[in-house]
Amino acid sequence: MIIEFRCEADYARRWMHRQTLSIDDRDVPVQIAWRATAEPRPAGLDALFSLERLVLHKGKSTGADRLNAIPEQTHTGTADVVVDFTGAARDPNDAARLYLRPLFNGSKGENAVLAAVLAGDLPVIEIVNEVDGTVLDRGHPSAEIAAGLSGGLETVMARTLTMLAAILSERPRLVPELARPALVGNGKHPAAYVMRGLAVSIAKEIYRLCCYAPHWHVGWRFNDGAGVWQTGDLSGAKWNILGDPGNHFYADPFPIIWQGRTFVFFEDLDHRVGKGIISAIEFGDTGPVGDVVPVLEEPWHLSYPFLIEHDSELWMIPESSLNGDVALYKCVRFPDRWERHATLLSGLEIADATITQHNGLNYLFGAWRDGTGGYSDSLAIYYSEHLLGPWLPHASNPVLIDRATTRPAGNFVTLDGKLWRPVQDCADGYGAALALAEIVELSPTTFKQTIRHRLKPGPAWPGRKLHTLNRYGRLEVIDGSRVQPKTRAFASQFASPILPSRTSPSTAC
Repeated sequence: MIIEFRCEADYARRWMHRQTLSIDDRDVPVQIAWRATAEPRPAGLDALFSLERLVLHKGKSTGADRLNAIPEQTHTGTADVVVDFTGAARDPNDAARLYLRPLFNGSKGENAVLAAVLAGDLPVIEIVNEVDGTVLDRGHPSAEIAAGLSGGLETVMARTLTMLAAILSERPRLVPELARPALVGNGKHPAAYVMRGLAVSIAKEIYRLCCYAPHWHVGWRFNDGAGVWQTGDLSGAKWNILGDPGNHFYADPFPIIWQGRTFVFFEDLDHRVGKGIISAIEFGDTGPVGDVVPVLEEPWHLSYPFLIEHDSELWMIPESSLNGDVALYKCVRFPDRWERHATLLSGLEIADATITQHNGLNYLFGAWRDGTGGYSDSLAIYYSEHLLGPWLPHASNPVLIDRATTRPAGNFVTLDGKLWRPVQDCADGYGAALALAEIVELSPTTFKQTIRHRLKPGPAWPGRKLHTLNRYGRLEVIDGSRVQPKTRAFASQFASPILPSRTSPSTAC
């Protein structure tokens, strides 16, 4: 198969400078056909991108940078597939067997991406077969790395390439109806947008000098009746905050009752080091007892300590995406001794792996990243008959690209015979809110979910974020973020500490 990218010569960018497209671990040849510009770009765009590269990207090049010299037009043969990134109309006499057009909020060309970003949002991406108008895939990228106008353009084009690779793999695509539309409306002038973005970036740097950011904290409550899953909101018993020492944050809480003892496991990140470990604290009848216990540390960052009971043993799958794998740990002494037992998936960047059983199979859900774009918009599913594998990919991976409904946010639950999962709603930023999704279809070849409820911080849970929900027995847990001044954290080291020393008795598993 030969793929031809049609791009505008006057606006040749680094992301276009390629000879192959990676499709299912195969490097498929790509030839570039340069075309005349259909629409000029906003005046001064190059100067604004250069300013963003200096301030926002610390001088590093991005995929949105203009090429200093346009590479020679490459032709390795007659193209089987044309992907037209220009704003020009398709030639009806084109002989390619497949003619694909990326659309951004329904419009074609780079200017459509820029217009969406200037309106304050990344666009919905659709890949259309221009021969018959069929939408082959649809997605909405997340913006964790989309710094500025140039960062928005780079992120959108990176995820567009992800979607093209999935389509050209010839694996079946599940075209979703997205849960939340993109913002539309009159955008800012590019110069005003960039200047505001630079001002916000400077303000954030000043904030980071004074405060730890982000600073997550865990909320908990005992609940003998209906909880969040039943009510669809955060009402009910008051949420309590698990105290932290100020220079650590706690996030991703997972409660468990094991050997008659109740513990909450969570990510424990030392701001001074910038790397997470897994810690735990015991709960009694009225709340936390004893001290926070470090239970698992690796040379790489760990978070999201998903717990699963299997064959009368307790297992953990912490997020280890920076190590490029999904690893299974066995508890050999509860709660503080865990040994790496198996690697379930390797060579993959999978965040927040979460497992459920459905119709006789184990399914592993995770936020997948192919090395580019955001971290929270692409859902990959794997399935296996046994916990230890082998784990096989879903026929349509990535099964969903949508920043509002993709990333796992806690354990699956079954209500009235129906399977549900909490998801992170990152439409307004990473970890900004939660959604509760009913899984309507799930098999090795199908997947469909429907969002039934959305939860945001508010009177019942003050703060700026909400991105994990779990319950075990009476104990419900969530997390959020707050402003944490560095001076307060420093002062706490000389006052009565929020938590005592980090040791605790243990028992064998």
